[in-house]
Amino acid sequence: MERREFLKTTAIGVAALGIGVYGGHKLTVNHPFETIIKNGVIYTGDGKAPIKGDIGIRDGKIAAIGQLGESADVIIDAKGLAVSPGFIDIHTHSDTNYFDAPKGDSRIFQGITTEMGGNCGDSPFPYSDSYYASKKDTLRHGYPFWQDVEGFYDALGKQGIGLNYCSLSGQGQLRSAVIGDNNVPATPETLKKMCEILDHELEMGCMGISCGLEYTPSSYASDEEIAELCKVVAKHNGIFAIHMRNEDDFVEEALHEAIKIARDANVRLQVSHLKAQNANNWYKAPNLLRIIDQAKASGVDIAFDRYPYVAFSTGLSTFIPTNDRQGSTEDILARLNDPEKSDEIGKYAESRIKRLGGPQNVLIASCSAEENSQYSGKNIAQCCEISGMDVWPMIRHLLISERLGIQMAGFAMKEENLKMLYAHPLSMPASDGSVYSPEGPLGKSIPHPRSYGTFPTFFEKYVRGEKVCDLTTGIYKCTALPASRMGLKDRGLLIPSYCADIVVFNPDTIADRSTYDKPHQFPAGIEHVFVNGVWTIKNGAHTGALAGKVLLH
Repeated sequence: MERREFLKTTAIGVAALGIGVYGGHKLTVNHPFETIIKNGVIYTGDGKAPIKGDIGIRDGKIAAIGQLGESADVIIDAKGLAVSPGFIDIHTHSDTNYFDAPKGDSRIFQGITTEMGGNCGDSPFPYSDSYYASKKDTLRHGYPFWQDVEGFYDALGKQGIGLNYCSLSGQGQLRSAVIGDNNVPATPETLKKMCEILDHELEMGCMGISCGLEYTPSSYASDEEIAELCKVVAKHNGIFAIHMRNEDDFVEEALHEAIKIARDANVRLQVSHLKAQNANNWYKAPNLLRIIDQAKASGVDIAFDRYPYVAFSTGLSTFIPTNDRQGSTEDILARLNDPEKSDEIGKYAESRIKRLGGPQNVLIASCSAEENSQYSGKNIAQCCEISGMDVWPMIRHLLISERLGIQMAGFAMKEENLKMLYAHPLSMPASDGSVYSPEGPLGKSIPHPRSYGTFPTFFEKYVRGEKVCDLTTGIYKCTALPASRMGLKDRGLLIPSYCADIVVFNPDTIADRSTYDKPHQFPAGIEHVFVNGVWTIKNGAHTGALAGKVLLH
């Protein structure tokens, strides 16, 4: 929107509420606002220069922008701070964590007001008819066990959440529900059933589909199978988010694969957490951007996201070859307990460790088993020193004793590449994290700091520090750009009639405090956050409000 058109829209919004703006003087006819945020520097989110003025909020919406006086129940003096649309995290895994952290602590405190879950092929739906039949009379997180997105959204709505949430349908979970967890091809019948289920999920409000082609059973799908599913997504104008089949030695080939699928299906493509992983692949980053630019120029609707850290986070089970990850947890554990098979898996794991630069670059997150408590927050090299085990026996012990359910962080990326990615116009920050809280059961975990600090780190390090882009552009990358990718029609911008998702922050002091060893720390510099017009972060503290909504596509 041109600045002239924006100001015209603003004037219309003001006039409709009985407020005249003339010659720099205000004429207040009534008291139409619940809240006015005054004296802020307003970044509308569209990448245009900021304006000074006030924002009036009523009925959960931005009612007007201009010189609004004090005709409101609540007046907030922004004191020259940045007033921005709430940040939008396009790539998260919060999902069922909201049942343990409904306020959305690790998200809302960094200014996130909307996030999209169900990424990397993994969503908490759908489930097979047989599995659902065995669980339907039980409770999950205190609510009736659900089979599809409708049931999941219903449970979230009853729970109440502190920020807005929407979800993709995970292709891996969809494949598991229809075909199972083994490496078998889809038949015409099973593909048809997957397409029918996906069509229903999209009708019920899913934003699109996600793939996690480094994970099972996502990885067992052929390109043709995925393209057929994406054609269903395209029919609904949804988005195709892909964790590519490879992010290191074959990352360029994997990117070409993703683009071909999107082109064949004519679907909008979001490349998840774009990276060139491991030192021997760092040189590939410029070519990845060239491939994306070429795809864009050829007509593919493409963009990408990335978290602002050099360490990734994933399951330790990725050190097991994909073909040995098929089947149930018991099937995989049986392979690990088989001496001959375990040796084969160990050779693969050790080759992965070598490509990552050594065991010191692999950090173990929190362990559940009491016997492993001394390994929480330690890297594999330190774990080996503590246990006296070699690298593969150490990893194998953790996988077996934790029944595969253990997370790791791998320090495998390069700062210069991060700056290059964020400078690209199609990039946006996204956490690839989850909602956590220092309180309750989630406070016992040791998550990647990106769950608490992605957006403050982006502004602190890459906008203010490295000056990869200016503040106006940085805010656009965190608001209007992801909103447009997700198809949100009334969020991501500060204009009259849009939902009042607003963050007031200090661009000079916004900073991440979360660390790899002490992640449960809230950032600095976020003063106020409104979710659907409700004051949720007030002077840096949570008000207890649960004003979030489940957003439907």
